[in-house]
Amino acid sequence: MHTFVICAYQESPYLEECADSLLAQTVESRILIATSTDNEHIRRIAKARGLEVRFSGRPSDIAGDWNYAYRQAETKYVTIAHQDDIYEPDYAETAVCMMEQRKKPLLFFSDYYEIRDGERVYSNTNLLIKKALLLPMLVPFFSGSRGVKRRVLSLGNPICCPSVTFAKENLPYAMFRKGMKSNVDWEAWAAAADMKGDFVYAPTPLMGHRIHRDSTTTDIIESSLRTQEDLHMLKKFWPDPVAERINAFYRNAEKSNR
Repeated sequence: MHTFVICAYQESPYLEECADSLLAQTVESRILIATSTDNEHIRRIAKARGLEVRFSGRPSDIAGDWNYAYRQAETKYVTIAHQDDIYEPDYAETAVCMMEQRKKPLLFFSDYYEIRDGERVYSNTNLLIKKALLLPMLVPFFSGSRGVKRRVLSLGNPICCPSVTFAKENLPYAMFRKGMKSNVDWEAWAAAADMKGDFVYAPTPLMGHRIHRDSTTTDIIESSLRTQEDLHMLKKFWPDPVAERINAFYRNAEKSNR
Protein backbone atom coordinates (compact mmCIF):
# COMPACT_ATOMS: atom_id res chain seq x y z
CA MET A 1 0.00 0.00 0.00
CA HIS A 2 2.89 2.38 0.73
CA THR A 3 6.42 2.83 -0.60
CA PHE A 4 9.33 4.95 0.57
CA VAL A 5 11.63 5.88 -2.30
CA ILE A 6 14.87 7.41 -1.04
CA CYS A 7 16.11 9.97 -3.54
CA ALA A 8 19.89 9.54 -3.23
CA TYR A 9 22.54 11.76 -4.77
CA GLN A 10 26.31 11.29 -4.80
CA GLU A 11 27.70 10.22 -1.39
CA SER A 12 25.62 11.60 1.46
CA PRO A 13 27.02 10.80 4.92
CA TYR A 14 23.44 10.73 6.21
CA LEU A 15 21.99 8.14 3.82
CA GLU A 16 22.45 5.27 6.28
CA GLU A 17 20.57 7.12 9.03
CA CYS A 18 17.72 7.89 6.65
CA ALA A 19 17.43 4.26 5.51
CA ASP A 20 17.54 2.97 9.08
CA SER A 21 14.73 5.30 10.13
CA LEU A 22 12.56 3.86 7.36
CA LEU A 23 13.38 0.30 8.33
CA ALA A 24 12.31 1.13 11.90
CA GLN A 25 8.74 2.10 10.95
CA THR A 26 5.88 0.63 12.99
CA VAL A 27 4.25 -0.71 9.82
CA GLU A 28 6.03 -2.31 6.89
CA SER A 29 6.47 -0.30 3.71
CA ARG A 30 8.40 -1.12 0.59
CA ILE A 31 11.71 0.78 0.54
CA LEU A 32 13.64 1.59 -2.64
CA ILE A 33 16.59 3.83 -3.43
CA ALA A 34 16.44 5.88 -6.63
CA THR A 35 19.47 7.72 -7.97
CA SER A 36 20.94 9.37 -11.04
CA THR A 37 24.45 9.09 -9.55
CA ASP A 38 25.00 5.37 -9.12
CA ASN A 39 28.07 4.69 -6.95
CA GLU A 40 29.60 2.20 -4.52
CA HIS A 41 28.57 4.25 -1.47
CA ILE A 42 24.87 3.94 -2.33
CA ARG A 43 25.21 0.30 -3.40
CA ARG A 44 27.01 -0.67 -0.20
CA ILE A 45 24.38 0.90 2.05
CA ALA A 46 21.56 -0.67 0.04
CA LYS A 47 23.13 -4.14 0.01
CA ALA A 48 23.72 -4.13 3.78
CA ARG A 49 20.00 -3.47 4.31
CA GLY A 50 18.55 -5.56 1.53
CA LEU A 51 17.26 -2.55 -0.41
CA GLU A 52 16.83 -2.38 -4.16
CA VAL A 53 18.54 0.44 -6.07
CA ARG A 54 16.94 1.93 -9.18
CA PHE A 55 19.36 3.86 -11.42
CA SER A 56 17.81 6.35 -13.83
CA GLY A 57 20.74 6.02 -16.22
CA ARG A 58 21.27 9.70 -16.88
CA PRO A 59 22.03 12.95 -15.01
CA SER A 60 18.99 15.08 -14.22
CA ASP A 61 17.78 18.12 -12.29
CA ILE A 62 15.78 18.03 -9.05
CA ALA A 63 12.42 17.75 -10.82
CA GLY A 64 13.70 14.92 -13.00
CA ASP A 65 15.15 13.03 -10.02
CA TRP A 66 11.94 13.41 -7.99
CA ASN A 67 9.72 12.37 -10.91
CA TYR A 68 11.89 9.32 -11.49
CA ALA A 69 11.64 8.39 -7.79
CA TYR A 70 7.87 8.96 -7.89
CA ARG A 71 7.46 6.62 -10.86
CA GLN A 72 9.30 3.77 -9.14
CA ALA A 73 6.51 3.16 -6.63
CA GLU A 74 3.77 0.76 -7.65
CA THR A 75 1.76 1.20 -4.46
CA LYS A 76 -1.23 3.41 -3.70
CA TYR A 77 0.86 5.82 -1.63
CA VAL A 78 4.46 6.95 -2.05
CA THR A 79 6.82 9.09 0.01
CA ILE A 80 9.92 10.54 -1.64
CA ALA A 81 12.40 10.40 1.24
CA HIS A 82 15.32 12.79 1.05
CA GLN A 83 18.65 11.15 1.83
CA ASP A 84 19.71 13.60 4.55
CA ASP A 85 16.48 13.41 6.54
CA ILE A 86 15.00 11.00 9.08
CA TYR A 87 11.50 9.76 9.81
CA GLU A 88 9.84 9.03 13.12
CA PRO A 89 8.75 5.38 13.56
CA ASP A 90 5.03 6.17 13.20
CA TYR A 91 5.32 8.34 10.09
CA ALA A 92 4.09 5.73 7.57
CA GLU A 93 1.38 4.38 9.86
CA THR A 94 0.01 7.89 10.47
CA ALA A 95 0.17 8.88 6.79
CA VAL A 96 -1.65 5.81 5.51
CA CYS A 97 -4.23 5.83 8.29
CA MET A 98 -5.14 9.49 7.81
CA MET A 99 -5.29 9.24 4.02
CA GLU A 100 -7.46 6.13 4.14
CA GLN A 101 -10.01 8.11 6.14
CA ARG A 102 -10.49 10.62 3.29
CA LYS A 103 -12.63 10.06 0.21
CA LYS A 104 -10.09 11.55 -2.20
CA PRO A 105 -6.73 12.43 -0.62
CA LEU A 106 -4.10 14.16 -2.72
CA LEU A 107 -1.24 14.82 -0.32
CA PHE A 108 -0.43 13.92 3.25
CA PHE A 109 2.13 16.04 5.05
CA SER A 110 3.20 16.45 8.64
CA ASP A 111 4.82 18.95 10.91
CA TYR A 112 8.59 18.50 11.18
CA TYR A 113 11.64 19.52 13.16
CA GLU A 114 15.00 20.68 11.87
CA ILE A 115 18.27 18.89 12.53
CA ARG A 116 21.12 21.35 13.02
CA ASP A 117 24.59 20.17 14.06
CA GLY A 118 23.06 16.91 15.25
CA GLU A 119 20.48 18.63 17.46
CA ARG A 120 16.72 18.63 16.97
CA VAL A 121 15.20 22.11 16.65
CA TYR A 122 11.43 22.25 17.11
CA SER A 123 10.97 26.00 17.13
CA ASN A 124 12.48 28.97 15.31
CA THR A 125 11.10 31.84 13.24
CA ASN A 126 10.82 29.85 10.05
CA LEU A 127 9.07 26.90 11.70
CA LEU A 128 6.62 29.13 13.60
CA ILE A 129 5.62 30.96 10.42
CA LYS A 130 4.96 27.67 8.65
CA LYS A 131 2.86 26.36 11.55
CA ALA A 132 0.78 29.55 11.44
CA LEU A 133 0.23 29.27 7.68
CA LEU A 134 -1.00 25.70 8.07
CA LEU A 135 -3.57 26.40 10.81
CA PRO A 136 -6.56 26.23 8.40
CA MET A 137 -5.54 22.68 7.49
CA LEU A 138 -6.37 21.57 11.03
CA VAL A 139 -10.05 21.90 10.11
CA PRO A 140 -11.02 18.80 8.05
CA PHE A 141 -13.81 20.74 6.31
CA PHE A 142 -11.20 23.08 4.77
CA SER A 143 -8.78 20.40 3.56
CA GLY A 144 -10.63 19.90 0.28
CA SER A 145 -11.42 23.55 -0.41
CA ARG A 146 -9.56 24.91 -3.42
CA GLY A 147 -9.70 28.42 -1.99
CA VAL A 148 -8.30 27.39 1.39
CA LYS A 149 -5.58 25.21 -0.13
CA ARG A 150 -4.47 28.08 -2.34
CA ARG A 151 -4.64 30.55 0.55
CA VAL A 152 -2.41 28.34 2.68
CA LEU A 153 0.18 28.39 -0.13
CA SER A 154 -0.24 32.05 -1.04
CA LEU A 155 2.03 33.45 1.68
CA GLY A 156 4.95 31.08 1.18
CA ASN A 157 5.55 27.35 1.08
CA PRO A 158 4.73 25.90 4.51
CA ILE A 159 4.75 22.25 3.37
CA CYS A 160 8.03 20.46 4.01
CA CYS A 161 8.67 18.44 0.86
CA PRO A 162 10.15 15.28 2.46
CA SER A 163 7.19 15.13 4.86
CA VAL A 164 4.79 14.58 1.95
CA THR A 165 3.13 11.31 0.96
CA PHE A 166 1.38 11.26 -2.42
CA ALA A 167 -1.86 9.46 -3.30
CA LYS A 168 -0.72 8.31 -6.75
CA GLU A 169 -4.13 7.28 -8.04
CA ASN A 170 -5.42 10.83 -7.61
CA LEU A 171 -2.40 12.69 -9.00
CA PRO A 172 -0.62 13.13 -12.37
CA TYR A 173 2.05 10.79 -13.68
CA ALA A 174 4.73 13.46 -13.23
CA MET A 175 4.17 15.72 -10.23
CA PHE A 176 7.16 18.02 -10.64
CA ARG A 177 7.78 20.48 -13.47
CA LYS A 178 11.24 21.35 -14.69
CA GLY A 179 12.50 24.91 -14.64
CA MET A 180 12.96 25.74 -10.96
CA LYS A 181 15.70 24.73 -8.55
CA SER A 182 14.29 25.96 -5.26
CA ASN A 183 10.52 25.91 -5.59
CA VAL A 184 9.94 22.72 -7.54
CA ASP A 185 7.85 21.47 -4.61
CA TRP A 186 5.88 24.70 -4.03
CA GLU A 187 4.88 24.74 -7.69
CA ALA A 188 3.70 21.11 -7.41
CA TRP A 189 1.61 21.89 -4.32
CA ALA A 190 0.07 24.88 -6.11
CA ALA A 191 -0.93 22.65 -9.03
CA ALA A 192 -2.35 20.03 -6.64
CA ALA A 193 -4.34 22.71 -4.82
CA ASP A 194 -6.34 23.28 -8.00
CA MET A 195 -7.35 19.60 -8.12
CA LYS A 196 -10.37 18.10 -6.45
CA GLY A 197 -9.29 16.33 -3.29
CA ASP A 198 -7.85 16.79 0.19
CA PHE A 199 -4.60 18.04 1.64
CA VAL A 200 -4.21 15.89 4.77
CA TYR A 201 -2.17 17.50 7.55
CA ALA A 202 -0.77 15.92 10.71
CA PRO A 203 0.38 18.66 13.14
CA THR A 204 2.73 16.26 14.95
CA PRO A 205 6.45 16.43 13.99
CA LEU A 206 6.84 13.08 12.22
CA MET A 207 10.16 13.67 10.48
CA GLY A 208 13.38 15.61 10.78
CA HIS A 209 14.69 17.84 8.00
CA ARG A 210 18.45 18.28 8.14
CA ILE A 211 19.94 21.76 7.66
CA HIS A 212 23.66 21.82 6.92
CA ARG A 213 26.23 23.74 4.93
CA ASP A 214 26.22 21.27 2.03
CA SER A 215 22.44 21.08 1.69
CA THR A 216 20.80 22.20 -1.55
CA THR A 217 18.41 24.45 0.39
CA THR A 218 21.20 26.35 2.11
CA ASP A 219 23.16 26.73 -1.12
CA ILE A 220 20.13 28.08 -3.00
CA ILE A 221 19.24 30.58 -0.27
CA GLU A 222 22.78 31.94 -0.15
CA SER A 223 22.87 32.31 -3.95
CA SER A 224 19.73 34.53 -3.83
CA LEU A 225 18.00 32.22 -6.32
CA ARG A 226 15.44 31.35 -3.65
CA THR A 227 14.29 34.98 -3.43
CA GLN A 228 13.76 35.18 -7.18
CA GLU A 229 11.79 31.97 -7.33
CA ASP A 230 9.71 32.87 -4.26
CA LEU A 231 8.64 36.06 -6.01
CA HIS A 232 7.73 34.12 -9.14
CA MET A 233 5.49 31.84 -7.08
CA LEU A 234 3.90 34.62 -5.04
CA LYS A 235 2.86 36.35 -8.26
CA LYS A 236 0.72 33.30 -9.01
CA PHE A 237 -1.46 34.29 -6.06
CA TRP A 238 -1.14 38.06 -5.70
CA PRO A 239 -0.83 41.28 -7.74
CA ASP A 240 2.83 42.18 -8.30
CA PRO A 241 3.15 44.94 -5.62
CA VAL A 242 1.59 42.72 -2.95
CA ALA A 243 3.76 39.77 -3.98
CA GLU A 244 6.90 41.89 -3.66
CA ARG A 245 5.99 42.99 -0.12
CA ILE A 246 5.27 39.43 0.99
CA ASN A 247 8.52 38.27 -0.56
CA ALA A 248 10.52 40.80 1.42
CA PHE A 249 9.01 39.51 4.68
CA TYR A 250 9.52 35.87 3.69
CA ARG A 251 13.16 36.51 2.80
CA ASN A 252 13.87 37.70 6.34
CA ALA A 253 12.36 34.52 7.77
CA GLU A 254 14.57 32.39 5.54
CA LYS A 255 17.66 33.84 7.21
CA SER A 256 17.16 31.25 9.96
CA ASN A 257 18.44 28.67 7.47
CA ARG A 258 21.88 30.28 7.24
